Amino acid sequence: MFMLSNFLIAIAKLLSFVLSAYIWIVIGRAVISWVNADPYNPIVRFLVQATEPLLSRIRRFLPIMGGMDLSPMILILAVVFLQSFLVPTLQQIAMTLR
Repeated sequence: MFMLSNFLIAIAKLLSFVLSAYIWIVIGRAVISWVNADPYNPIVRFLVQATEPLLSRIRRFLPIMGGMDLSPMILILAVVFLQSFLVPTLQQIAMTLR
């Protein structure tokens, strides 16, 4: 049981790191949308490929707000919610297994 507890704690930490990194990727994507970034730049392409699948799904449900794209903010809020819910839940499960 102790190994499973440690494994869940490690998964929780890894998940927290990945979700934090994804928030920064979404922020980077939002910033490049404000400037005329080269679409052939590998960094720009990575940011678009990493975020567009989720952002496009969110855009389907959002009304058009006078040219403002609120989908990155909604995605960041969703990731923060997941980070605030999943990581502590995994940690609590791990602590009960000890």
